[in-house]
Amino acid sequence: MYDFAGAACQVNGIFKMRTRALSSVLVVAFTALALPSFAQEAPSPEKRAENATATRQGLFKLLGFNMAPIVGMARARLPFDAATAERNARRIASLAPMIPDVLAAMDTREFDVETEALPLIWDNLDDIDDKAQNLVSEANKFADVAADGDQQLTLRGLRALGGACGNCHDAYRVDND
Repeated sequence: MYDFAGAACQVNGIFKMRTRALSSVLVVAFTALALPSFAQEAPSPEKRAENATATRQGLFKLLGFNMAPIVGMARARLPFDAATAERNARRIASLAPMIPDVLAAMDTREFDVETEALPLIWDNLDDIDDKAQNLVSEANKFADVAADGDQQLTLRGLRALGGACGNCHDAYRVDND
C-alpha cells in the first residue's frame, strides 16, 4: 500500500527547500541590484553648483509666476481680481524668506553655471536677508489691501511691492533690460 502521508510530507519538504532557495536567490539578486544605488558617490562640486543654481532659479521662477498676474492686472492686460492679487501676494510673502537660504546654500560664482546673479551677491547675504524681509513686508501689505477688494488702492500698492522686488534686481541681477 502506498504511503500518501509520507509522500505528501516528502513533496512538502521539497517545496519548502525550493521556496527557501528561490527566496535566497531573490535576496542576493535584489542586494546586488540595490547596492550600487546606495553606494553612489556624493555629487561633484560642479553638480552641486548646478543643483544649487537650479534650486535658486526655481524659487525665482515661482516668485515671478505669482507676480506676473498682479503686474498683468496693473497693466490692464488681465481683469482685476482681488482674490488672485491677495493670494499671489501671500504666496510671494511665503516664498521670499527662502531667498537668503537658497543663496547661502552654495556660492556658485566659481563654477560655470548659467545664472543672472551677479557675483557680488554672495558678499552681501546680510543685505539680501534685509531685502527679502522687506519683500515679505511689502507683499503682506499689498495682500491686506487687495483683501479689501478696492482695485484702485490695490493697484496703487503695487509700486511698493514691485519696488521691493526691483531693489534686489537692481543690485544683484544682470541687467537684461
